[in-house]
Amino acid sequence: MKKYLLIGVSAFVLGAGSMAYFSQQALASAEPRAKTYRMLGLFGDVLDTVEHQYVTEVDDTKLIQSAIDGMLTSLDPHSGYLDAESFAEMRDQTRGEYGGLGIEVTSEDGVVKVISPMDGTPAAAAGIKAGDYITAVNGESVLGLSVNDAVKQMRGKPGETVTLTIAREKSDPFDVKLVREVIKPKSATAKMDGDYGVLRVSAFNEKTTDEAEAAFNDLRAKNPKMKGLILDLRNNPGGLLDQAVGVADLFLEGGEIVSQRGRDPRDVERYNARPGDITHGMPMVVLINSGTASAAEIVSGALQDRKRAQLVGITSFGKGSVQTVIPLRGGMDGALKLTTARYFTPSGRSIQKTGITPDLEVASTRDEAQSIANKSFQFSEASFRNALNADEGKVRAGAHEPAEEPPEGFDVKKDFQLARAEDVLHYGSVAATPKMPKPTARLAEVLGGSKAKVAAVKPPGTDK
Repeated sequence: MKKYLLIGVSAFVLGAGSMAYFSQQALASAEPRAKTYRMLGLFGDVLDTVEHQYVTEVDDTKLIQSAIDGMLTSLDPHSGYLDAESFAEMRDQTRGEYGGLGIEVTSEDGVVKVISPMDGTPAAAAGIKAGDYITAVNGESVLGLSVNDAVKQMRGKPGETVTLTIAREKSDPFDVKLVREVIKPKSATAKMDGDYGVLRVSAFNEKTTDEAEAAFNDLRAKNPKMKGLILDLRNNPGGLLDQAVGVADLFLEGGEIVSQRGRDPRDVERYNARPGDITHGMPMVVLINSGTASAAEIVSGALQDRKRAQLVGITSFGKGSVQTVIPLRGGMDGALKLTTARYFTPSGRSIQKTGITPDLEVASTRDEAQSIANKSFQFSEASFRNALNADEGKVRAGAHEPAEEPPEGFDVKKDFQLARAEDVLHYGSVAATPKMPKPTARLAEVLGGSKAKVAAVKPPGTDK
């Protein structure tokens, strides 16, 4: 109320001499409003034409809902409209229990694209990968459908079989059969790997902070000689902001974790850690990859900026925006999922599109190293045509030679990124860790017409 009152008093003090100016301003502001009213009239005309002339009868409600969703999705990939049913399903999902296949998806140019499969779900067991396109469900095309409509087709009664048609880079389309389950993903689990604990956090729902703390405490109680902790956030698609803050808070003694900033430069909200590190200063490494997104990037960025942990893996997804869910008529008319702010790490970094860069870049496989060397094969926030830009105008790193990849003869059944994270804990830092032989860049080149081949590119200064 104080802001509105001050504005009113200021306008009065300016006096009559300023009235002409304000009249001009009012006219100027009325022009775009008149244009808006005209466009709304156009929308009504189009709806009326479709109702009376389309080849079959149409459902007005579905048409208007689709129009609302189209308006919102044109803003950025993460804004959208949720009808009442979808809104209820979203609330079930954030509570940590829902029916489905266990896939985090988005839409790209009318195609459903996988952000990440969730641990311990039918999708993960079937080998669905981040970056896969879902083109059909049970033989029916989902091309051109909104994410909400496509998800409705994938969800159903537990125990029923659903067939997804998958399009994947460098592969012919193929079908995958999955059995729907009641998804109750345990978002945090822990295990020992040699001398080190591995805390796996696969998502951020309402239970994540409590589950992560309980998992770590149980592991430490059983292994009091644990020498370090690896926080595995790979393929974590994110979730609730407060849970990201809660998990980061587990390992920090205080200070800022993240800030979010809206359209108004004065609209800044900061989230700080409370005293108390559950590990009591135990050395930490965080594992990230291109499937590490949103809330998982908040945790990664906070621990990196605060010098609490070093990061190993490859650059994260780069989703640095905050969505607010705004119920309509208490949820009876669904809800808007609207991007309302960007978030920033403690040092002031916006990772929107650019992602979190690890302290030690390590590809998990040689194929992944090749995808890093060929920009067109990467899947990230920057892949979306209408993604928000980073606030500082930074751009995501393009194709480049990855720092490390599994050497010849490395057991493919083993986890190379995890092994390198353990090396960092063993030697005390990334700087002190002996480096692997640097791989030769293999940038993709088009040779001989339309056939794409991969040619070895020698670094400058080497013998030809």
